[in-house]
Amino acid sequence: MGNSLGLLGVNDPPPVEVLNPGATAPLVLACEHAGRVVPRRLGDLGLAPAEMDRHIAWDIGAAAVARRMAAGLDACLVLQRYSRLVVDCNRPRESPDAIPAVSDGTEIPANAGLAEVERKARWDEIHEPFHEALSAQLEMRHPMEASTLSLITVHSYTPSLDGVRRPWSLGLLRRHDRGLAERLLATLREKVPGETMAINRPYEIDDLTDYTIPVQAERRGLPNVLIEIRNDLIADEAGQAHYAALLVAAIRTTLWGQSEDQ
Repeated sequence: MGNSLGLLGVNDPPPVEVLNPGATAPLVLACEHAGRVVPRRLGDLGLAPAEMDRHIAWDIGAAAVARRMAAGLDACLVLQRYSRLVVDCNRPRESPDAIPAVSDGTEIPANAGLAEVERKARWDEIHEPFHEALSAQLEMRHPMEASTLSLITVHSYTPSLDGVRRPWSLGLLRRHDRGLAERLLATLREKVPGETMAINRPYEIDDLTDYTIPVQAERRGLPNVLIEIRNDLIADEAGQAHYAALLVAAIRTTLWGQSEDQ
């Protein structure tokens, strides 16, 4: 792994956190936009502090929900600590959004006109370690649980983008593997029949805008789903606890046929 510019120094946190590495469930969770740390070498990216609180910097509430899900499912969880504005760990290298110059109308001064050596340093020191850690957890389980192992990624999204309202509380994204997302949606609709949920809303998975599902799940032939939760619903602890409990119960039923009291 290259270290072209020594982007991360000794006082910068490691890019990856692995929670419950010895968990027994045939399931790995990932949260690619869990944090909003910026390497000291990059300062504040040229942004006002309030910008780092917005959805452009991280997936608001997603890490807190994912942590609760990992505990409730006895599942391993791999989290990314650095802001998606430094490098987006759910984008392929060639994607313009991998290191965005503009995000939801906000210019990111530190990302403008980056030299290739600078882009490579961010990829090598943040993106690659995250996916190496996730690969290691999947490979550790895959030989023994190839027929049952699943990958679920946890994200959140803003209620309005480019003036368009996004009314769904939950979106379940799927591409080649249709089964897990659609079965999980059916289970969720049984548990909360009045809630607005949908498949492939507010996004769809493709090779330019996504990396984790295509590379980590589809290449291994693993059942998978990318969960999107509207971020205003999980901005506080009560919302995080509610949606984590709902998803834990639905995943237990969908994957393992377990009722809520098991």
